[in-house]
Amino acid sequence: MSQNETSAMPKWRKNDILWVLSLYGTAIGAGVLFLPINAGAGGLIPLLVMLLLAFPMTFFAHRALCRFVLSGKNPNGDITVVVEEAFGKVAGNLITVLYFFAIFPILLVYSVGVTNTVISFMEHQLHMVAPPRAILSFFLVAILVLISYFGENLVVKVMSVLVFPFIAVLMVLALYLIPFWNTAIFTNFSWSAQSAGGSSILMTLWLVIPVMVFAFNHSPIISSLAVAKRKEYGDACVDQKVSNIIAASNILMVLTVMFFTFSCVLSLTPADLVAAKAQNISILSYLANKFDSPVIEYIGPIIAFIAMAKSFLGHYLGGKEGFNGIVNKALESKNKTIGQKKLDNIAALVMFVIAWIVATMNPSILGMIESLGGPILAILLFLMPMYAIHKLPALAKYRGKLSNVFIVIMGLIAISAAIYNLI
Repeated sequence: MSQNETSAMPKWRKNDILWVLSLYGTAIGAGVLFLPINAGAGGLIPLLVMLLLAFPMTFFAHRALCRFVLSGKNPNGDITVVVEEAFGKVAGNLITVLYFFAIFPILLVYSVGVTNTVISFMEHQLHMVAPPRAILSFFLVAILVLISYFGENLVVKVMSVLVFPFIAVLMVLALYLIPFWNTAIFTNFSWSAQSAGGSSILMTLWLVIPVMVFAFNHSPIISSLAVAKRKEYGDACVDQKVSNIIAASNILMVLTVMFFTFSCVLSLTPADLVAAKAQNISILSYLANKFDSPVIEYIGPIIAFIAMAKSFLGHYLGGKEGFNGIVNKALESKNKTIGQKKLDNIAALVMFVIAWIVATMNPSILGMIESLGGPILAILLFLMPMYAIHKLPALAKYRGKLSNVFIVIMGLIAISAAIYNLI
């Protein structure tokens, strides 16, 4: 029921809670499985700073992006429509392309990750011979694309269902590691200390910012949230409602992810974490090898699969938006149009074929994606909404906030660190 006629804040609905869980599901994927490795190798200080920065970084950036989408005049307009309306055709086209290339490569990472996780589980835990990679990846990617294809509501419901076992398993594993906690991490409790990898604490802290952006990123589903809630609540209430939904999901993210991260780091040594990074494996794989634990051996693949499947679904929505925006803008330049259903079908087919091919080829692309996707993601999530707030009359009421300065600084740090990783 629409709330267009009233400015009174509606109570929480079941659908709002589903969206909280969907935002969580989009954000918490493969990134969380590498966060302890990247952050913990520098000792305790980077972890404590990350604990302080995680919520404000995530909340203020995603809320600003959502407000930017809501500033559009068309209530059905997603981010690609709003960008052109705000910045004009040329800039709109450029940002739409950037939006697609910030999201779609991450979808490919999850395609590879899901396939590898299932193959590993079949071979090592079930002691089965895995089917040919091309066949297995075809079915796995097809199932995920089909779930996404059958509508936003189905994606939201599936992701919200997957979130519960994921949180439970993540917390069980974090609790299981408590008896293994040690004090090795406290040996680096100094700003002047060197990390186990030989870098300074400040250098480690600088380089972990892009990893945080990646680990807590749920920007692909923010546009869908804004459009859906604008239809449901109307312009009068939508800003406060989406802010509450984003805040609730971000609190859940920070509490669960940081507890998991601290538990993993406290159960290992900084040298262990450097070794895990050198082996290019997730924290779960390293823990299983380190402790030779049947619990971790069986729970690890389940966590990894649910995490990456959830994130695949959320990134598919954002990838489809970007793809559709690019096609629509290309056709508009030739005075042509295409039906939405037909365009969605083409997007699903193209994204499936590419994801399947990449999953079959099994490239080692996670590090490359974090480095190349990091700067684009930081521009779109941190800098573009801040520029819009200071340029667009519709967003003028959000100017002059300290949170805006904070987000610009964090965005510039994330971009500089990601670029440094490439050099």
